[in-house]
Amino acid sequence: MTIEKYHKWTDTEGNNFVPVHLEGKELLANYTLNKGTAFTKQERKEFGLEGLLPPHPSTMEEQLDRVYEGFTKKDNPIEKYLHLRGLQDRNETLFYALVARHVEEMIPIIYTPTVGQACQEYSHRYQRARGLYITPANVDSMHEMVHHFASGNIKIIVATDNQGILGLGDLGVGGMGIPLGKLSLYTLASGIHPASCLPITLDVGTDNEEILNDPLYLGIRQRRLTGEPYATFIEKFVANVKKLFPHAVLQWEDFSKQNAFTNLDTYRSALSSFNDDIQGTGAVTLAGIIGAMRIKKEKLTDQKFAIFGVGAGGGGVTRQIYAGLMKEGLDSRAALERIFILDSKGVVLENREGVDDYKKPFAIAGSAIQGWKVSNPTRITLQELLENEKITVLIGTSTQPGTFTEDIVQCMMKNSARPVIFPLSNPTSKCEAVPKDIYHWSKGKAIIATGSPFGEVEYEGKSYRVGQGNNVFIFPAVGLAAIIGKASFLSDDVFTTSANAMASCVTESDLESNAVYPRISDLREVTIKVASECLKEIVKQEPESGIKEENIPHLVQSSMWKPEYLPYKKV
Repeated sequence: MTIEKYHKWTDTEGNNFVPVHLEGKELLANYTLNKGTAFTKQERKEFGLEGLLPPHPSTMEEQLDRVYEGFTKKDNPIEKYLHLRGLQDRNETLFYALVARHVEEMIPIIYTPTVGQACQEYSHRYQRARGLYITPANVDSMHEMVHHFASGNIKIIVATDNQGILGLGDLGVGGMGIPLGKLSLYTLASGIHPASCLPITLDVGTDNEEILNDPLYLGIRQRRLTGEPYATFIEKFVANVKKLFPHAVLQWEDFSKQNAFTNLDTYRSALSSFNDDIQGTGAVTLAGIIGAMRIKKEKLTDQKFAIFGVGAGGGGVTRQIYAGLMKEGLDSRAALERIFILDSKGVVLENREGVDDYKKPFAIAGSAIQGWKVSNPTRITLQELLENEKITVLIGTSTQPGTFTEDIVQCMMKNSARPVIFPLSNPTSKCEAVPKDIYHWSKGKAIIATGSPFGEVEYEGKSYRVGQGNNVFIFPAVGLAAIIGKASFLSDDVFTTSANAMASCVTESDLESNAVYPRISDLREVTIKVASECLKEIVKQEPESGIKEENIPHLVQSSMWKPEYLPYKKV
């Protein structure tokens, strides 16, 4: 059954319905079409469901109460995750209706931080097949696999090679939990129909010894493909995506830092694609910094930035801050002089051997550190950087917990009355510092955002809401805009636009509580705003789309699927 038959049709009297040709157990087994106990008496008779369900036809409200009760009775996050995944595997409409109703409570369950544990335990908790598992042995047969796929209209693909899963590293085939989670967020936020979403794991082996020695491991038991064989595999994969899904947007997800940049830069002009770890993280971080400027009442161009940890996420943040400074009027040289990046060897310097290509544009010259007081000029620490440069914005993407110490915060306080400190590493266990400590060390003066969810912090009688720099505010909107606009290329300007659009969604009430991001409960409204602005940018770059700017808000909202039960009619 193709996607067209999942979408609603309208009869001659103007009533919406869904045409269905399945019946009986086949219909109940189809998680896209199954309504469970909510099939009406007429539908039960028409589709051969009499006796296959309890007699009482439930309303969606009754179903939501039932499944939420089951959710609340689970003892821990991973059990809650499995409960929700089980629901999604039997009734996607109800799953999305439930998560939409409890979005702040459930996003941390279906995605970060709980999804990290789900990926680690994937082979031991495997439930049901979803998506495609592409390997070096079957990449040439992708066209055959697609014939077995129910949907004929894939619009969004999320693919990972499993090497850089969150802050956890190489998890082998267990990385499939990431595309599954990301695509759930696509549907939740931007209303892309779940049957139009395709999760893919590129299983090229693993170097994780624990996984390789696990007798229950479900992936390929071999060392990870590297070098030219890996590059050839990716080239074949992209060629097949272009051929088999010519109208789809491809999102690269959780690759190792160098592969992330190489794949993005190599193929971003070949098909409509982007890397959320790089571009999404960069955009959401820039949005938070813009919000912080509203609190500080200062300009972006007045700041100096330190990015601590320059993997895919940190590299993306660096690129986006640079683009943001350029958009605000600085020339390239002036923008670069305001950005300092640090990796495991300290501040990245031009004369250091073996610097990754994607870091080189932001490496600083030796002349820039003349006069600095440091113990080792070839290995300058974060604290030494803060003591020698007036850094006012500190971004953590290192996955090194506890590295933003009290001494680091005190250095930032000397540089700015309202320092911006974002410990963004995921999951929570990898966070550079917890908000409560930063607020106490800064006497409530720091402007804080995190990558994982944290509760409110009370300090000296004031309540501070910790804004979460969650990429879910960016990537579903960009993907939706790219789909509607039929974008052939997603420029950096699209992501700078998304950052500014998201920042505009932060209210004065948010800022009063020191939060530089909207609430997750406002997700769909934020997505509409961000997608609309991104679509305007896409249309500006590709005017042949024929989309008129005044039609964009309607196009965005009318393209968003809502989880509701419509009447079924047999075809």
